[in-house]
Amino acid sequence: MSTAELKAASEPEPGDDAAIPGGDGASGVDGKPPAGEGYASASATAAGRADEAASRADGASGAEPHPDGPAETAPPRPTKRLGRALTLGCVLMLLLAGAGLLFQARQLTHTAATGNHALTDASATTQVIGDVSNTLGKVFSYVPQDTRATEDAAKELLGGRAAGQYAALFGELKQRVAEQKLSLTTHVVRAGVTRLTHGTAELLVFLDQRAQRDGKPATTAAAQLSISAQLTDGHWQITDIRAR
Repeated sequence: MSTAELKAASEPEPGDDAAIPGGDGASGVDGKPPAGEGYASASATAAGRADEAASRADGASGAEPHPDGPAETAPPRPTKRLGRALTLGCVLMLLLAGAGLLFQARQLTHTAATGNHALTDASATTQVIGDVSNTLGKVFSYVPQDTRATEDAAKELLGGRAAGQYAALFGELKQRVAEQKLSLTTHVVRAGVTRLTHGTAELLVFLDQRAQRDGKPATTAAAQLSISAQLTDGHWQITDIRAR
């Protein structure tokens, strides 16, 4: 075989697929892969990396896709916040109430409150109510035939300002009692001690008085008095009388 024949045999024919770059099953120039295959391989690699990065991001977020659709985060329920607010309000109210009771307890233990024996000494309270009630019944009861007994009782049982008040009042009344034949009867309906110490007392007294003139029907009236009393020789003497 001649050299020309060898050369012609070694050259590929124009229609041969092996001579077309990028053809099926052929390699590129110098044994390198065709440019089209390199681009497709790089694209596939980039797509795989993107999918892997997306998978990592989904795993980091901890969100799992719902089988029927994307998962939705439930909004916070307002009822829970309202319940917490109500609970806190109740606690604050209980604390305030406890503080108020503590303050009142301290007030009761204060010297001004403990000095009032009307709250603690039942025996002394009963005595002052009894002495004052008896005195009022005597000095505000009289009959036209004998006013002397009423005056004597007032001089013995009344003191201080009350003695002067009664003397001035009864001096004017005594003459009319004899002329009009007036009679008066007084009963203590209720009496309470508002303040009591070792030697003084303040009382609020409710009276019923029945007055009658000779030959006429009796009339009844109610009265309310504020009384001050002082302990003298073991007996409570009225020292001030104020009408209310």
